[in-house]
Amino acid sequence: MLITGFAAGMFQTNCYLLATEAGSEAVIVDPGQDAAVRVRELLAEHDLTPVAVLLTHGHLDHTWNAAELCDEYSIPAYIHPADRPMLADPGRGLGRALESVIGTLEFREPEKVVDFVDGEDVDLAGIRISVDLAPGHTQGSVLLGIEVPVDAESGHQGEAPPEVVPVCFSGDVLFAGSIGRTDLPGGDHQQLLDSIAARLLPLPDHTQVLPGHGPQTSIGAERAGNPFLADISGTVKKGRYGL
Repeated sequence: MLITGFAAGMFQTNCYLLATEAGSEAVIVDPGQDAAVRVRELLAEHDLTPVAVLLTHGHLDHTWNAAELCDEYSIPAYIHPADRPMLADPGRGLGRALESVIGTLEFREPEKVVDFVDGEDVDLAGIRISVDLAPGHTQGSVLLGIEVPVDAESGHQGEAPPEVVPVCFSGDVLFAGSIGRTDLPGGDHQQLLDSIAARLLPLPDHTQVLPGHGPQTSIGAERAGNPFLADISGTVKKGRYGL
């Protein structure tokens, strides 16, 4: 499995490319401001053919270059319908405090848009991607999950390594040591905590979390040390991603 990413734009939003291997099809996750140039470079570097753009939510710092890349490669953008209006009207998700980010710029939907459906997997570029709605940061925030095969030789001596490692693209739901902001339109702090409790905390500790901003982390690390999760309680249901 090939997973590569970089931070782009004034908000340093993480954009990711996923593919089964070099020379294959690929999906692009959250191409924000100024991401398009680096996306093209990585596609060329790894000889990848993009087939879709996946958006974890509708905030402009995650969608800024979506229409440009989708239309350039004639590929669809996937987004939850609750956040879809922000593609053409990003001000819906920013509020007055951040209106200056948009200024006189105009935005539009890509030519092709597909709605994510909560609980339904999508199969793209030879990869099965799970989709779980996790509102709170925005009402259409989704968690995107994949399973990465593990080379048997990569296990610790005397231990049987897992056959797959679950990976979650968490957008702005969960970060290393923090959680998403909830002071923008559509945000709800308690709803976000409930989403994390129901969707993320049930996952195995070795689940790798690739967030929308900042460094990679794991469910185990956040369960143990994230101060925003210390008071989460209640019934924790079994998570997805095949585990």
